[in-house]
This record gives sequence, C-alpha cells and structure tokens, in this order.
Amino acid sequence: MAAAPDEHPTEDLARLAGLHGVATSYRPAPDRTVQVPASAVTAALAALGVDAAGPDAVRAALAARERELRERLLPPTVVQWAGAEPPAALTALPAGTRLRVETEDGAERDGAGDLPLGVHRLTATAPDGRTGEACLVVAPDRLPAPPGRSYGLLVQLYSLLSRRSWGMGDLADLAELAGWAGRTAGAGFVQVNPLHAAVPGAPTDPSPYRPSSRRFPDPVHLRVEDVPEYAYVEDRERLDGLLERAGRLRAAVLDKGALIDRDAVWELKRQALELVARVPLGPGRQAAYDAFRAAHGRALDDHATWCALAEVHGSDWHRWPDGLRDPRSAATARAREELADRVEFHTRLAWLTDGQLRAAQRAAREAGMPVGIVHDLAVGVHPAGTDAWAQQDVFAAGMSVGAPPDAFNARGQDWGLPPWRPDRLAATGHAPYRELLRALFRYAGALRIDHVMGLFRLWWVPQGSPPTDGTYVRYDADAMLAILALEATRAGAVVIGEDLGTVEPGVRETLQRRGVLGTSVLWFERDWEGDGRPLPPERWRADCLATATTHDLPPTAARLTGDHVELRDRLGLLTRSAAEERAEAAADAAEWLALLGSLGLLDSPAAGPPGSDEEEEIRAVHRFLLRTPARLVGVWLPDGVGDRRPQNLPGTWDQYPNWRLPVADADGRPVPLEELVASPRLRALLEVLR
Repeated sequence: MAAAPDEHPTEDLARLAGLHGVATSYRPAPDRTVQVPASAVTAALAALGVDAAGPDAVRAALAARERELRERLLPPTVVQWAGAEPPAALTALPAGTRLRVETEDGAERDGAGDLPLGVHRLTATAPDGRTGEACLVVAPDRLPAPPGRSYGLLVQLYSLLSRRSWGMGDLADLAELAGWAGRTAGAGFVQVNPLHAAVPGAPTDPSPYRPSSRRFPDPVHLRVEDVPEYAYVEDRERLDGLLERAGRLRAAVLDKGALIDRDAVWELKRQALELVARVPLGPGRQAAYDAFRAAHGRALDDHATWCALAEVHGSDWHRWPDGLRDPRSAATARAREELADRVEFHTRLAWLTDGQLRAAQRAAREAGMPVGIVHDLAVGVHPAGTDAWAQQDVFAAGMSVGAPPDAFNARGQDWGLPPWRPDRLAATGHAPYRELLRALFRYAGALRIDHVMGLFRLWWVPQGSPPTDGTYVRYDADAMLAILALEATRAGAVVIGEDLGTVEPGVRETLQRRGVLGTSVLWFERDWEGDGRPLPPERWRADCLATATTHDLPPTAARLTGDHVELRDRLGLLTRSAAEERAEAAADAAEWLALLGSLGLLDSPAAGPPGSDEEEEIRAVHRFLLRTPARLVGVWLPDGVGDRRPQNLPGTWDQYPNWRLPVADADGRPVPLEELVASPRLRALLEVLR
C-alpha cells in the first residue's frame, strides 16, 4: 500500500536506504531540505532487490546489509587514480592480506602496485581465509584537455538539410559542414544532437533523447549514395524511383514549409538500403565488417535481433510473445535463426552507419579541426527499446528517471527513461557503461554528456507516481568518472558535461578536478550569490563550453526581440500574464546589452530597444563569450541566420513541432546547407570568432 504523501521514512528505513544509496531527503537550495515520501524510498529499494515492505522486512534487510558490509573484504569496484595514494578499500584490508591481480590483457601478478591503466580483476585473501573479488579500475588522473582554445558550431543534424539529403540532414551533410567550417572559418569542432538508434514506430518518437539504444547509431543518418555498394545495385530503375521520391521529400521541407518527416525519410532509405545490402562486399570490406561484428559481439547481435523482432511484433518488447521478452530464451534463439536475413540486414546497417560517422570525424580532423565532431550521450533509453530489452538485468524495473520540483518546473519532471541499477552496474564492473563509452569514442572527437550529474545520482520516480514523489539514488561516481577518464584517454577525446540546473554541492568541483568541462549558457550566468546582475566575462569559469543558447532554449534572436515570449503565449505556456513576461524578458535582454555596451563590444550600440539591431547584438554576444576564459566557445548555427524558433520547447508535445524543424532564416524560410555556408550574416558572425 502506498504511503501517504506526508509519511516520512522511519529511522530504520532511513538507515537501510542510506546503506543502499537511496536518499530520504534532498536540498533544492542551501537553506531548504525536502523530505521524500516513504513510499518512494520503499519503491526504490524494491527496484534494487531489497524488501522494505513493513517494519519486520526493514529490520531483516537492515541486519543483512550491515552484516554484508561488515564481512566483505572488498567493494565491487575499487578505483586507483594514477599518481594517487592507494585507495581506502585496500589500505583498510587486514594486515597480511594477499592481493592477486589479473590484468586486462590476461596477465597475472601479485600485489596491486604499479599496474597499467585498465580494468583489472582483483582478488584479496585475508589471513582468516576470507576472500573477496573486485573490479580494479586504474585510471589516469585527469581526462584529456582541449588542444588549445577553439570555437565551434552547434547544430541538430536532422535540421541541417542540403540539396543532396533525403528530407533531413545526414552524415554527409555533417562531413561537409565540418570540412567547410574547419578550412574556411577556423572552427575547431561541430557539436551535434544524439545520433543513437531510435525506437521505430508510427510515428517514431522524434526526440533524440529517448533512443532505443545508446550504443548503436541510427541508420536514418546514412547518406545512401555514399555506401560503396550503392554503385553496384542492379535494380537501378527502383533505386531511381526512390531517389525521385527523396527529392520530393527534400523539396517539401526546403521549398514548401513542410516539417521534417523522419518516418518518411527512413521508409525510403530502408528500401534503398535493402537493395544496397544485396550487393556482396569486396574482400577488404568483408574483413572490415567481420572485425566490426567481432568487436561488438553479443551487444550487436542483440541490437540487430531486437530490430528484426520489432519488424514482426511491434516496437514495444513488453507486448511481444512471452518467450521473446527474454533475449536469452530458447524462443529468442529460434526467432533469431528464423529471421537471420533481417538480423544480418540490421547488423550491416549498424556497421555502415559507424563507418560514415568515422568518416565525418576524419573529414573534420583533415579540415584542421583540433577536436572534430562532438557527439551527445543521452541520459537514458526508451523503456521499449533495444537496450532496455537486452540489458533487463541492469535496469531498475518500475522506475523512471526525472527531476524533482525546481524554480522552473513546480511539478518536477518524469523523462520516461528507466535508470541503470547501481548495484548491478557495480557487479558487472560497470561493463555496460564501459562498452557504451568505447562504442561512442570510436567516432567522437569529444563527447557531451547530457545531465552529467547522473554520474553521481539520479532522481528515480516510481511508476504511477507523480515526479514530486520520487527520490535520489546514488551511483558510484568515483568508478563512473574513472572509467570515463580511462576510455576518453584511450580515445584522446575531450568530455563536456551538461551541468545546467540544480547541481548538488561538490559535483562541479569534482568534475573540474577530473578534467570534465562544464556548460555555461550566457543568459544563466549571473551573480546569483551577489546582486544577481550579469556575470562579467572575467568571472566565468575557464573549464567549460560557453554558448549563447542550446537546443532547449530560444535562439539568441528570439531572446533579443522577445519572440520567445510571444511563442509561449500563443501556446498557452505562460504562468504569468504576457505583459509581465514581456517586461521581464525585455529587462533581461537590456541588462545584458548594457553590459556589452559598457565593455565596448557593440560596434554601434542600437538606439532602439533590444533587438533593433539584432545582427550586431548577436555578434556582440559572441564577442562577449570570447572575452570569457572558456576553453571552448559554441555558436548555435541557427543564430548565424537569425532563426527565431527553438528546436525543442520543453513542456510541449503536440502543440509544437519539436525536433522537426529545419534551420531557417529570420523570416522562417528554410536555409539549405549550400546557402547557409554562403550567408553573409553567418560569415560575419564567424569572422568575429575567427
């Protein structure tokens, strides 16, 4: 029975929760503590396999947990940072304990000193005969730093259509943009939205932040004509028909104002890729394909099997026949054999997409970009998709990730993403997390981690409860950071953490200590501990990506003109009168422009209200970002042509075309890539940064 909203955990339940990393309260502000309901604590413990349904169960579970912690020699994961003192888990072992390490490459050695970087197996044997095993992560002290200061472009890839794409931006468009920006504009990187595999359906969830799998990319981003086997397709008549239909899709978006239709694009690409997949691979290509399959092993097999099963049974595995809900069942093995041709097709698509992703990164580096393509890691996965099916043992059943109430959302948020179980992650040596990072770092010059605070803790919302009735569950942040440092170092990649919003004390400092860059957005950078005024550039942090806006926020032109208030007013999203919102927005913009003027960053300060000389004001905003010590400065590409529309408007679903808008100019006219790079307005903005 659910606890009453005002019921708080008992002392025993609070102790039990603390031993399992489940919070019984949280602090949304330094001077305010909020107790979470006992029902949320009990539900989170149940999702961790701990029965806390009643006083007797709580006492039994508490005794068992205390006994387990008292008797174990080692925690599941031990972290040794390079150059640091031995970890407490090792120094606290009984005198005379023998340590044996099996290194990542299979070698065995006595003792845990002077080990190479890697993820090793550690066995401890105490004098009293007790033994313990742990995953030992030996990690570099810090992640790689950006190679000097640079600026780059931020864009949602689907919105970047060219006259050659099939109705949405693709990986060839990304490579073209990177090649142009690196060679002619001196840009150091291009950051894109998550390109993870989506959950297919009718319609497909357009949000790139609710993927089916984070480990494998989505083949909808392929440029079909760039697949080498395309040239040898025999049925040219059918292929030409698909190209003609793709041209109509592209023209509808670029010339007729239609929204990007991901499903229609994928239907055409799927048919074309089926023709391409019939072409035998040459010997070298076959060897590369075989190596890719070997490198990704069972995870790739699971992903392709899920895709094949979804074609037959629908895209929600919870509704599949009983036997198929288990990826390791005999029924699933039989289905995999029966659908072998479709499993092979989806395996091939994963490889082709990986190849074009790596080609885009090569194009960026060859164009002189020191970083290249910055990929985005979503905070979680769709509950109906590949990862949730294939990794059921490490996901918390009946739970969803979200956020507690804050100043911007009094009801809290439920993102509909099942969280990883920290105990199961630890038991596997964080293998799913390690494999995910390795897969992404294959083609990323840098990685942006959405809601990077999730490496420390996540807000778990029990199924059927409002987001207000959730609680925080803690992860082994030291292990998560150590593995991130290890894999980023191996790849030579930079990591950017999206740390906007409520961040618990100490998290930003820990991330900075380990070399994870933060994210600083102009409009939020104020002296919150002082007079609340815009923060002068010299007081910004250096270890960050500094930007004027993001995909979830209004473009800079909309901020300056107040168009974002009018949009929210039209959609009924305002919580105050439109007049109040307009006045506050105008005052906010005026305050920033006054600071820019006082710093001499406005070449010709406008005499009128904010937005009256919009292009110059946007350039001044970016001159300001250059004045900060930020290591990376990002330009929202739509700002370069005066786009007024956010790509995503939080709080909306059907009311606004989230994730379906092409880059457009100030009048809302779509701007294809070929016109974008020739735009005098964009070139003038980039000249400021150059």
